[in-house]
Amino acid sequence: MSRTVVVTGTGTDVGKTVVTAALAALAVARGDRVAVLKPAQTGVAPDEPGDLAEVLRLTGGAVSTCELGRYPDPLAPVTAARRAGADPVTPADAADAAQKLAVDHDLVIVEGAGGLLVRFTDDPPGTLADVAAALAAPVLVVAAAGLGTLNHTALTVEALHARGLRCAGVVVGAWPAEPDLAARCNLADLPAVTGVPLLGALPDGAGALAPQDFAEVARHTLAPALGGEWHTARS
Repeated sequence: MSRTVVVTGTGTDVGKTVVTAALAALAVARGDRVAVLKPAQTGVAPDEPGDLAEVLRLTGGAVSTCELGRYPDPLAPVTAARRAGADPVTPADAADAAQKLAVDHDLVIVEGAGGLLVRFTDDPPGTLADVAAALAAPVLVVAAAGLGTLNHTALTVEALHARGLRCAGVVVGAWPAEPDLAARCNLADLPAVTGVPLLGALPDGAGALAPQDFAEVARHTLAPALGGEWHTARS
């Protein structure tokens, strides 16, 4: 894995934070110093735990974390910042923070908000894709398991390629305990329609596990390219 990786999703509530924590847990297990950067946290009040608190819990507090902006409304970062009367976090802000974290960490994971093209800023327009471009970092796409995910995931990967960005692969963020026909077929269809590898499928509910159990699940459900032991053929 590259020194810095950007994690995005095909939309909201697809499991980005749990996948981010799983990447961090595997890196910590191999002895890496890991930092997780959340440029903009939305939909969370100042005194409430956000995504980084979840990452810290799932990794047993073994990572460094950095949050640049927090806005209470559950909206796109630029809209939430505007409604809060606060300055937005720019892609340049995020890239600068990631580069500073990379000085004394072996791996920096940048977790976006929502999908790839959700805006941080309006003038000029800035998105997570711009952060990845500034960092020359690969982007890992977190996708849903079931019906509709092929189109959403293919569009996200196509948007990355159109901007000259490298997609590291796709991870299913919440694999159901009883997958339906669409989910089962998507294990083969996701790499076929996107042209990038499927690098894992974390089980639904993994985010509720204790750190030691979570690390073991991450090891078994993420591919060797991400530090785990998962292989599609065994799933």
